[in-house]
Amino acid sequence: MGSFKGLKQVRRIVEDCIENKMHPVYHIKILMMKKELEKDPALKDENWDRFLPNFKKKNVQTKKVKSKEKKPYTPFPPPQQPSKIDQELESGEYFLSEKKKFAKKWQEKQEKQAEKTAENKRKREEAFVPPKETAKQDSNDSDNKEDVTALAKSLKQKAKEFGKKKSLQNINAEEYISAPTAEPPSKKKKKSKHT
Repeated sequence: MGSFKGLKQVRRIVEDCIENKMHPVYHIKILMMKKELEKDPALKDENWDRFLPNFKKKNVQTKKVKSKEKKPYTPFPPPQQPSKIDQELESGEYFLSEKKKFAKKWQEKQEKQAEKTAENKRKREEAFVPPKETAKQDSNDSDNKEDVTALAKSLKQKAKEFGKKKSLQNINAEEYISAPTAEPPSKKKKKSKHT
């Protein structure tokens, strides 16, 4: 039978199994780990909760059976559906020759194919349609044109200024040398030795 403590454990295992709280295999694993922890004298007096595994119950979803709505009981059966021959008789196809039936089917098939190809073509062409421009973009375009003209004017002005500076830098060396001045020129132009 075992000790009183063992009986308590067995009772808890059985109750958890009956109530579907935890499978007995997990309880057995926990008991085996406790037995190993009892052997270690350093851990004998400590709390073992951090060593024991914490098995959580997984709530598995089960399929719910859909209950069919009960229709009111009628002693009479539903009316019989018309057969294929009855439908052909109503539409007049029954009396057509084989060639005409085949031609009619072929014509319907061609119409379906034409619809399908037209739809596919329309889908392919949608990729090539440019996006529609909004009013905001139009106003931005006019602003951009004004900005471009202002930018062009400023660039022309800077180019003129740059040209003036270049003409000042191109000074003849003979004029410098012939002029009787005691002071050397403030800016000397270094010649590059590129050949």
